[in-house]
Amino acid sequence: MTGTTSAPPASPASPASLPGGGPRRAARWLPLAPATVLLLLFLAGPIAYCVYLAFTDTQLTGQASASFVGLANFRRAFGDDGFRNAVVLTLLFTVLSSIVGQNSLGFALAALMRRASKPVRSLTGSIVIAAWVLPEIVAGFLLYTFFNRRGTLNAVLEWLHLPAQNWLFTLPILAVSFANVWRGTAFSMLVYSAALAEIPRDVTEAAEVDGASGLRRFWHITLPMIRRSIGTNLMLNTLQTLSVFGLIWAMTRGGPGNRSQTLPVFMYDQAFLKSLIGYGTAVALLLLLVGAVFSVVYLRMMREEV
Repeated sequence: MTGTTSAPPASPASPASLPGGGPRRAARWLPLAPATVLLLLFLAGPIAYCVYLAFTDTQLTGQASASFVGLANFRRAFGDDGFRNAVVLTLLFTVLSSIVGQNSLGFALAALMRRASKPVRSLTGSIVIAAWVLPEIVAGFLLYTFFNRRGTLNAVLEWLHLPAQNWLFTLPILAVSFANVWRGTAFSMLVYSAALAEIPRDVTEAAEVDGASGLRRFWHITLPMIRRSIGTNLMLNTLQTLSVFGLIWAMTRGGPGNRSQTLPVFMYDQAFLKSLIGYGTAVALLLLLVGAVFSVVYLRMMREEV
């Protein structure tokens, strides 16, 4: 008996192999063309120019022409005591005001507001969000009047018969960290409010019936279920905090001395006050590298467990 070999079924033709597939694909990308051009022109172009400037000795004034200096600006940064001080203060400012302050306070407010009555939720949310929607420079001046030697905080302390002090002089980095927490906590509160609302109530109620304490429910149920929201919030808050300039400039201008001079303030001082555009741009690229390191850490934290 002679067998017959059946031909394999024909695979469906891809859109590119169909007549007119190429023009159709091009037509799908056509609406994105204006946005792509704008991104290249106003984002990629300036970034590329900044990278070029970081390898030159460009100055804002008093220079006929700039020359290529290679890695000299970066070597100068790592040997500069002011830059190293700015790196330490930037990390301290970020940890205190973003990772610890905004993140923890935002989560605490979101958790407490879930159990509060509607009027309390509305009032608390309005107060916290009001600080967030203020322009950074306005928030900076408000906190300057709060921490000033003759400001609100010292007036309250004197009324309580407690010693007052010039907070912007004695504890400048803590003052600007508190200001950033006050202004930015609303974002964390909104993120965690949305994340906690997505946790099924029957899961927590079943754990409570089984005798799990509040701490065990928080550790074994709440945290694992909002882990990705925590990572997203930490990454966005950290990147925003690394770039804070107006708040610090309005309150202390990086002083006294350089005791609150974070990397954005140090970069501005070098590039525009001392006219060292090439050096200041190199510092900006190093700040970008710090943000990239934080982003990689958070992205790994958000990766799904195998």
